[in-house]
Amino acid sequence: MPVLPDQHVINQIFSGRYADPFSFLGMHEVAAGLEVRALLPDADEVWVIDTQKQSRVAELRRYDDRGFFVGLMPRRKKSFSYQLEVRWGDNRYVIDDAYRFGPLLEELDIWLLAEGTHLRPYEKLGAHPLTLDGVEGVMFAVWAPNATRVSVVGDFNYWDGRRHPMRLRRENGIWELFIPAVREGQLYKFEIIDCRGNLSLRADPYAFEAQMRPETASVVRQLPAPVAFSDDRRKANQFNQPISVYEVHLGSWRRHAANNYWLSYGELAQELVSYVKWMGFTHIELMPINEHPFDGSWGYQPLGMYAPTRRYGSPEEFKAFIDAVHDAGLNVILDWVPGHFPSDSHGLAQFDGTALYEYADPREGYHQDWNTLIYNYGRHEVRNFLSGNGFYWIERYGIDGLRVDAVASMIYRDYSRKEGQWIPNYYGGRENLEAISFLRYTNQTIGRELGGAVTLAEESTDYPGVTMPPEANGLGFHYKWNMGWMNDTLRYMQLDPVHRKYHHNLLTFGVLYAYSENFILPISHDEVVHGKGSMLDKMPGDAWQKFANLRAYYGFMWAHPGKKLLFMGCEFAQGREWDFNYSLDWHLLEEPYGWHKGVQHLVRDLNFCYRDQSALYELDFNPRGFEWLVVDDYENSIFAFARRDEQGNELIVISNFTPVPRYGYRIGVSRPGRYHEIMNTDSHYYRGSNVGNQGYVYTEPYASHHREHSLSVVIPPLATIYLRREDV
Repeated sequence: MPVLPDQHVINQIFSGRYADPFSFLGMHEVAAGLEVRALLPDADEVWVIDTQKQSRVAELRRYDDRGFFVGLMPRRKKSFSYQLEVRWGDNRYVIDDAYRFGPLLEELDIWLLAEGTHLRPYEKLGAHPLTLDGVEGVMFAVWAPNATRVSVVGDFNYWDGRRHPMRLRRENGIWELFIPAVREGQLYKFEIIDCRGNLSLRADPYAFEAQMRPETASVVRQLPAPVAFSDDRRKANQFNQPISVYEVHLGSWRRHAANNYWLSYGELAQELVSYVKWMGFTHIELMPINEHPFDGSWGYQPLGMYAPTRRYGSPEEFKAFIDAVHDAGLNVILDWVPGHFPSDSHGLAQFDGTALYEYADPREGYHQDWNTLIYNYGRHEVRNFLSGNGFYWIERYGIDGLRVDAVASMIYRDYSRKEGQWIPNYYGGRENLEAISFLRYTNQTIGRELGGAVTLAEESTDYPGVTMPPEANGLGFHYKWNMGWMNDTLRYMQLDPVHRKYHHNLLTFGVLYAYSENFILPISHDEVVHGKGSMLDKMPGDAWQKFANLRAYYGFMWAHPGKKLLFMGCEFAQGREWDFNYSLDWHLLEEPYGWHKGVQHLVRDLNFCYRDQSALYELDFNPRGFEWLVVDDYENSIFAFARRDEQGNELIVISNFTPVPRYGYRIGVSRPGRYHEIMNTDSHYYRGSNVGNQGYVYTEPYASHHREHSLSVVIPPLATIYLRREDV
């Protein structure tokens, strides 16, 4: 490098078009000694300070009137730590030069990031406050291999892309830069000149905090500290434990009455957590809280995958909310969306001028249903970005499980596409082999490295082995939403009772495949939007019958094999569809003895009964835990079955889905004795007609249903009852 800098290079730097700033700026050994070059627009005077001696060693002269300075130290041959003393007008500042620091990423990290197997890519990419060579600042790193120049811009450099161009690590296409004196809480973006010469401002894909929409900058934040996985949290996720999930959209569970504004994370930590605990649920499932630009997507079109949304508070406040959930003895499931992302200009779309995060061909990379883009799961860095994100929420925030949204849209190339609108895989099939590999890798990694955390698949097809391990050709999820059971049972419940006998199989069919996967029975937000009506609306008949039908259905659901999930508002039979713009209709509970209050009390009691009776959950995924007692009484729409636990303790469940009470109905049972009616959805406490068995029934030595002993029971109208055998 000559002593006199190349004017052409200086011009490129001032125009923001120079891609290799470290080859030019900073301290360099030249034939005549050491030369320091600095870009300091509008500066009047610049001195080099020897950091160790704290003394001036050379004055830099203004080589270009726009603010480029250069100076030679002819008697020095060995590079040293230095600072710059800069005078702007009457003010003098001592600053550290970003271009005196060497490469930041270590070779192992470069290798793992390029290979797509870095467990914690968020520890290296993004913005990280740290101290380097005794200097406090922030290390920035972003993957943009096809960009011609990337700069960090923010409120610390006047959003001027000329001031802090980054170093390109050609080994893996990551740009990096340590900027001294940048502080936590400051705003930043990456200014990218892409491979086509276009300039754009992009939010950091790995940002730990983002501005409140509609603003789009990233915020410098420390990486949250790891959260230890307690034994209680591990146990609560296990297959043989009761799992009853309350699904919540934080922005509309409850709002401030005065201005319809959201509750904060802090307010939710008090109000939501105490309510869920009181209701007896074991888990809270949060609809996506990743930062997202459009409220109406409910979080299902995320851009800030590593940033909790600012709508309800800061990341620290979100973490405190999760801590409050755990302190209450509850677990947290996060709705996670690795299936698609929006095309907003500040996000991932065409990030460096190429289809970097998405598939290039719209037949692979465009979601027709949601007008969004599809991640390129075959690219190592994209897989690492996503799998690392799942790891991040569990390790750094204490999330107990990830519910993976729209798995079917990921694993099928022809999902929601007509012939000719999709591209077959390498073997000519319809499966997205890259997405399947990504899901297996993510599930394996979480299972191996974060023992106790679980993943749950919303998978709407009959893809085999969703909850089988990858080594058995499965996807490796712990649980799968049972969409078939949900659709069949809701179809049944929407029928007028007089027609139900012709569709009896809709309630029995689910048991035929109940043990093919580890199922969760979901009544989610998807069932109470887009014209589908509320759960109460789905029920036929007059008001009394609607509430009775719903209570009977919940009683049947809580006793059926499979873990439980219920969307907010369904627990008190909200009358209207869910609307994310407004609070739930809590006023419906103001009537002390109203029907809505009755449904709420029923769901609460169902939860506590479910948790108290191991027969209802311990063998959820083992056929030994279930036996039909009455499966073919379609004329009366009666269903009866037994649930058992590992010790053989038995609970009998009987449902009557007609408005006609059945007196003296005989059911054969395996074990003689006294049976206690521990649950009756027709109880007056739940605003039912209070028909029942007055507490206890006793077996008689009359053969029925191929059994030597039987019970003669009263089955209330449109109701479900639970009978527990007790030793006299």
